[in-house]
Amino acid sequence: MPTRNVLITGGSAGIGRACVERFAQAGDNVWFTYRLGADRATVLAEKLNAEGPGTVRAFAFDQGDWADHQRLLDELPGPVCVLVNNAAVGSATVARYAGPSQHERDEAMLRINALGPLWLTRKLLPQLIEQGCGKIVNVSSVGGGVSQFPGFRLADGMSKAALGHFTRQLAAELAHEPVEVFAICPGAVETGMFEASTLNALDPVEQAELVHRLPRGRLIDPAEVAELIFWLAGPDSTLLHGAVIDASMGLGVHPGLLTGQAH
Repeated sequence: MPTRNVLITGGSAGIGRACVERFAQAGDNVWFTYRLGADRATVLAEKLNAEGPGTVRAFAFDQGDWADHQRLLDELPGPVCVLVNNAAVGSATVARYAGPSQHERDEAMLRINALGPLWLTRKLLPQLIEQGCGKIVNVSSVGGGVSQFPGFRLADGMSKAALGHFTRQLAAELAHEPVEVFAICPGAVETGMFEASTLNALDPVEQAELVHRLPRGRLIDPAEVAELIFWLAGPDSTLLHGAVIDASMGLGVHPGLLTGQAH
C-alpha cells in the first residue's frame, strides 16, 4: 500500500491515539489534532517519529470553531487521503469546553461532535474527489449512533445520531465518486471519556459489576477500534460504503447490559 496522508482529529488519547499509532506503524504520514494536552501530543509524535517508519505531526485544533478550522487546513503540509473524524466530547468531558449551564454544554456538544466533522469534511471533500481517492471514517458511538442509554445527556446521543445521518447522506451523494465514507459506533471502550461518563461515578465493586455485565465481560481496547478504522481506510472496504457499523461487541443490540442488571 502506498504511503498516505492521514488526518486524525482528537489523536492524543483514547481511540484517536490508537489510530495514530496504527497508521504510523503502517508507514503513513499521520497528522493528528489535539485540543488540550499539548505536551502529551508532542511526546506521542516524537515517540512515533523515533520508532518510524511513518512521519507524525501534531496540530492544535479547536474543533467546532470556524476560524480554527480554516487555520488548521492552511497549516496542513499536503493533501489528505484519509480523514478520521474522531474528536468529540462526552456527557462528562464536555464540562472542559463549555460553561456550567445546561444550554452552554448542549451547544458545545453539538458544535464539537456534529458541526466539527461536517465542516472539516465539507472543506476537504473537493480535494478528495479531485485526487481520485479518499476514505472518510466518522467515529460515532453506540449511544445515539445505534441505541439509547437513559441517563446520558440528550445532546450527546443527538450529536452521535447526527454523525450516522451525515455518513449515510454523504455516502448517497458520493455513490459515483471515488471517495468512500463510513461510521463506526464503539461501545464501552477503555478510555478517559468512558471513565469520566460512567466509571468514575462508581466505587470499585460497582465498576467491577458493570464491566462483568458488558459483552464478553470486558471493556473494548482502543486498539481494537483502531484496527477496524485502519481496515476501513484500506482497499477492501468498498462494499461497506455508507455503513454505520455497530462496533460495540453486542452492546448496541442489548443496551440493558450497561443500564440494567445482568441476567
